[in-house]
Amino acid sequence: MVKKISISKYISYLFLVSICVIWVVPVIFGITTSFRSQAEVVSAGFRLFPKEWDFNNYVAILENTSTAPILRWLSNSLIIAVSHTLLVVFIISLTGYGYTRLKFKGRDALFFTLLGISFFPGVVNLIPSYKIIEALGWVNTAWAMIIPGLAGMGNIFLVRQFMKGIPGELDESAKVDGASDFRIYYSIILPLVKPVLIVCGLFSFIGSWNDFLWPVIVYTDVEKMPITAGLLLLQDIYGNYRMIGQLMGSAILAIIPTLVLFIFAQKYFLQSINLNSGIKG
Repeated sequence: MVKKISISKYISYLFLVSICVIWVVPVIFGITTSFRSQAEVVSAGFRLFPKEWDFNNYVAILENTSTAPILRWLSNSLIIAVSHTLLVVFIISLTGYGYTRLKFKGRDALFFTLLGISFFPGVVNLIPSYKIIEALGWVNTAWAMIIPGLAGMGNIFLVRQFMKGIPGELDESAKVDGASDFRIYYSIILPLVKPVLIVCGLFSFIGSWNDFLWPVIVYTDVEKMPITAGLLLLQDIYGNYRMIGQLMGSAILAIIPTLVLFIFAQKYFLQSINLNSGIKG
């Protein structure tokens, strides 16, 4: 029996290591490609690491502030993603509180109706969303990226489920002491749901940062583009194997902020896997 368990364990480890290699090798190759000279990039054969490490690609990327201002794009994406994330956290926490602690007619019916509508593919809403953005005069502005998607039902569902695990006696005790609904939300509920809010914020930041189709539609001004729309533009500037090292270097710079964010927030991500992890007693 022990032998069978050991064999199954080794098979599991082998499978996981294989999946890890399949995922990691292309990432390493992409990183090392950004440090290759153009001559080595176009040469035949596969080498995981370059013969000589060349930093000229990154120098050229940072010096190009006219046709490909990547630092400006990164700054635009950071402003958009941070603003979007902060608003998401505020809206979903307040909405989740309303769907769990406040009692009004049709509350659950409204919630599940909106949840069902959210299952429609997002591409269905592209044209109506663009028409709304155009009517508001938000084309080529950060508002076109910040406002849409603030009240995502997936995030609201997670917060609602988390809040349902908080004992209702806390609300009743606070009301006896004269606390208002907003006071209960701010002082009692909000601190308890911090883990799931951090995770929803993490997902929102990454989703906003990596959003590709929508910014390509709403942006035409190069200076105002976020990094994802800028990377599409770089395919025309650096593509066709002419400056593939610079294109790969730009992509590597684009993933650094989300990678750093995940490294610092991963403990909250793991904690939120159990939706009741922050509730004790």
